[in-house]
Amino acid sequence: MQQQEPDLLKKVVALCKRRGFVYPGSDIYGGFANTYSYGPHGIELKKNIKDLWWKQFIHNRTDMVGMDGPILLHPRTWEASGHVVGFNDAMVDCKACKARFRADHLIEKALNLNVEGMDLEEINALLTKEKLTCPKCGKSDWTQARFFNLMFSTKLSKTGSNDDDIAYLRPETAQAIFLDYKNLLDTMRLQVPFGVGQIGKAFRNEITPGNFLFRVIEFEQMEIEYFIEPSTWTTVFEDWLEKMWQWCDLIGLKRDHLGLYEHPQEKLSHYSKRTVDIMFDFPFGRQELYGLAYRTDFDLSKHSEAARQSMEYTDPKTREKYIPHVVEPTFGLDRTFLALLCDAYEEQALEGDEVRTVLHLKPQIAPVKIAIFPLMKKEVLVEKAQQVLDLLRIFGNVQYDESGAIGKRYRRHDEIGTPYCVTVDFDTIEKDDTVTVRDRDTMKQERVAVKDLLNFFQKLF
Repeated sequence: MQQQEPDLLKKVVALCKRRGFVYPGSDIYGGFANTYSYGPHGIELKKNIKDLWWKQFIHNRTDMVGMDGPILLHPRTWEASGHVVGFNDAMVDCKACKARFRADHLIEKALNLNVEGMDLEEINALLTKEKLTCPKCGKSDWTQARFFNLMFSTKLSKTGSNDDDIAYLRPETAQAIFLDYKNLLDTMRLQVPFGVGQIGKAFRNEITPGNFLFRVIEFEQMEIEYFIEPSTWTTVFEDWLEKMWQWCDLIGLKRDHLGLYEHPQEKLSHYSKRTVDIMFDFPFGRQELYGLAYRTDFDLSKHSEAARQSMEYTDPKTREKYIPHVVEPTFGLDRTFLALLCDAYEEQALEGDEVRTVLHLKPQIAPVKIAIFPLMKKEVLVEKAQQVLDLLRIFGNVQYDESGAIGKRYRRHDEIGTPYCVTVDFDTIEKDDTVTVRDRDTMKQERVAVKDLLNFFQKLF
């Protein structure tokens, strides 16, 4: 397990604001708890992760298609899926300081006791018997535990204030895929096994959000529902687990910072027969990064029953009819973003008292691919640098930077993870039409002819 610096998260949070990755939500009004805006460099990193994920799991496979379902689904969706009744956590409040906690987290942390399956009466008895103290104020004066549904509800304006007009912001992206399962089969001529990928926002009214981007009330998922013949699920499950490990390698997460957690049977979600999490060593401890669940035919069967529509699939070869089962790989985008920053962050001591902060992000996902510098703000250098900039735009987000000493410009781009910097100097103009290419990780520099730049970078991206 990785031994993180205790203050690494603080450093990452500070860098995110300083360099335009992530800003606190509604900052001018004093903030709005656990909401964030992704700034110019943050949205580039986020987009690169999404684009690479889509290429890896949708475009590079012949058994996958993509879709984008709505955030608001018919309210009966969540009744059929079990979320209205089963998507609850028990919460308690400290009467002294008004802090709110998930009861299971509070008890498990204090007593190292698994409370999964306990009812409210048992939880309340345990709080009283063990005289658990509030982690914030140290008092032991609790409200009665009560269940709290994690879905955000909203009202539709169809008929006024009738309770039938209630709708929910989706707490997961999966249900939109299940609702369109028949449409996907019909329009895309799909045959089992096949998968449907989706990237989108989900919302959970968490009792205790926190740790920066790790647990927020609005987040983005990259999720797949892979439809299979029931008897094949164990093989498919293991295959997808390996594909998820390969994804971690692709984006540059270090294997020795990752681990696996198998959910015990009593802790499985109501729809799952097996769930495995890929864990990451965040600065605040080893926590879930990705999840892989075997959802059986739970969702399709429940929607078939509630909507009174057949979800059966007919095998074109055997003519056998069955409701497909589902293996679900889920990738949290915001957690991926945070894990990458924590893994890539490094402070290097240089000569004297200088410290170089660098993000060792892979070139495929770095928010800025190449930075172009004129050595000085001389017209002839600026004009040539702009020509080089136009030449290299083919590689994505390249930036022009002429502000400050060349060393400071290097440091700025080290902090945002720019893999390469290109400097136009007087030798470029007066001698051989070459530029200096500087590598972020090694800080080594080499001269490359302008005419060779496209081939040079083509091999690196």
